[in-house]
Amino acid sequence: MKLEGDYLFNGPKSEVWELVRDPDVLATCLPGTQSLTKIDENCYEGTINVRIGPVSGSFSGRLEVSNEVPPQSCTLTVEGKGAPGYAKGFGNVLLVDQPENKTLLKYDGEMQIGGKLASVGQRLIDSVSKSMVRQGFEALDKALAARMAVKAGQKVEFKAPTETQFAAEVAKDVTRSAFKNMPTEARMLLYVVPMVIILGLLAFLLSR
Repeated sequence: MKLEGDYLFNGPKSEVWELVRDPDVLATCLPGTQSLTKIDENCYEGTINVRIGPVSGSFSGRLEVSNEVPPQSCTLTVEGKGAPGYAKGFGNVLLVDQPENKTLLKYDGEMQIGGKLASVGQRLIDSVSKSMVRQGFEALDKALAARMAVKAGQKVEFKAPTETQFAAEVAKDVTRSAFKNMPTEARMLLYVVPMVIILGLLAFLLSR
């Protein structure tokens, strides 16, 4: 499975780099993370709960940072396994300065998935992965805003999304993706059927 995308952070490159290299911040910004420990300067170990469709469980894994060019780029290599299966892969991360003191984070890489996770289907895995990445970046952006405000002498408290909120948003994203990929006829049925039911109920009530 190929991974590719970008996200625009509301802060300078140096601050974004500092943020994404902070394991405590990363752990709070990705709900479901049970632990994330810094083993050394370039290696982390942790545990995270994952749910993709009917498959759920805990993953234990290892993350290594290599090819590091602060505060511009690095390569992330990850490997994890648990009851739901296993996952391993790599990703290249690049930070690019943008106007108005913003930073564009670009990433690309590949991921291999096996075990029960592989049985839920590529489309569902893609939808869940994109939702998790998007929410993770949004939470990081909020953490960035709070950190910069504190450095400026303001009192701002960062509240990370709860695991329940995170899961609910993933479910909504998956539903929207499934709806978008439906044939036109099927989407029309989703609108027509409720309308027919409502009209039927109205006709029944008016006839009484």
